[in-house]
Amino acid sequence: MSLPRLNPAEIAAAARRIAPHVRVTPVISVDCEGTPVELKLEFLQVSGTFKARGAFNRLLAAREQDKSLPAAGIVAASGGNHGIAVAHAARALGVPANIFVPATAPAAKVVKLRALGAVVHAQGEQYADALAASEAFASRSGALRSHAYDQFETLAGAGTVALEWVSQSPALDTVLVAVGGGGLIGGMAAFYRSTVRVVAVESQGCPTLHAALAAGHPVDIEVGGLAVDSLGARRVGSWMFPIAQAHVATAVLVSDAAITAAQRWAWASLRIASEPGGAAALAALLSGAYQPAAGERVGVLMCGANVDPATLSPSVAHDPQT
Repeated sequence: MSLPRLNPAEIAAAARRIAPHVRVTPVISVDCEGTPVELKLEFLQVSGTFKARGAFNRLLAAREQDKSLPAAGIVAASGGNHGIAVAHAARALGVPANIFVPATAPAAKVVKLRALGAVVHAQGEQYADALAASEAFASRSGALRSHAYDQFETLAGAGTVALEWVSQSPALDTVLVAVGGGGLIGGMAAFYRSTVRVVAVESQGCPTLHAALAAGHPVDIEVGGLAVDSLGARRVGSWMFPIAQAHVATAVLVSDAAITAAQRWAWASLRIASEPGGAAALAALLSGAYQPAAGERVGVLMCGANVDPATLSPSVAHDPQT
C-alpha cells in the first residue's frame, strides 16, 4: 500500500496548527573545536524535546477531523521522550494519556511522565514490547494511537523544526540530525527536499537506518548502548524510509564514548545539559565521524535535554539505565 506523500505544504499546515502550543527554539553560533557551527537548541522545546511538535499535531489534527477526541484519550509507547511529549500535550488539551514504557526507560523520565498526569505502564525490556502492549490497549479502549515516529502527523510535526530553522539559518549547507526510529529526520528531510544536505547520525548500538539502507527496506535489528532510551527503535518507520532514501545525503555512526564526550563538551563549554540521544549529532562533529569540507556551513540539532545533570560530571560514570 502506498503512503500519502509528506510535503512542505503539509508541514506548513502542521506549523500553523501547533503554533499556539510550542516554542520557536533559538539558534546560536558556536566554535566547535575550530569549526563554526549553528546549534539549534530544540531541547528548549516544551517537554524538553522536539517530540512535542508531533504530539500536539497528532492530537490537534485528530480533533479537527473528528471534532472531539476519544473518551479514553491518547495512548503511546515510548522510551521516555515521546511519552513525555504526549503526556504534556494531553494535559494541555484536557485528555487522558496512557503511556507504555520498557524497562530501559530512565527513572527520571518515568517520574516526569507521572508528574504530567499520565498513567504509566511498564511493559517488556525494549520499545517494541511497550509498543505491542500500547496497540493492544488502544484496541481494547478506543484510545487515539500516537506513534513515536511512524505516523504522518508525527513526521509533519517534526518537519516544522526544519521549516523554522531555514528562516533562522538560511545559509546552511548541511544539518546533522540524530536518528532513532527516524521521525525527526524524516520530517525534516521531507521539508528540505535536498535543498540542504541532511546527515543522519546514529549510535553504534542502534544502527537502524544503516541496516535499512543496506537492505533496501526497513529491517529489525538488535539495539542497545547509551542512547537506547531515545534512539532505540528496532526498525526505522515505513513513513520515513523512502524520504531518507531520496533526501538523506549520508548516515554516520558514533560510539557511546563519543556521545559521552559530546555531552560533557556541551556542558563544560556551553552549560547545555543534553541527554545521550540529544548529543549524538554533536558527537559526529566532535569525534570526526562527520568531517565538513572547507567552508561548509554546518548546523547541528540539539534535540533532547531530559537528563540528570549529575551524570554530566567527568567523575560520574554513565549508566544507560539511570
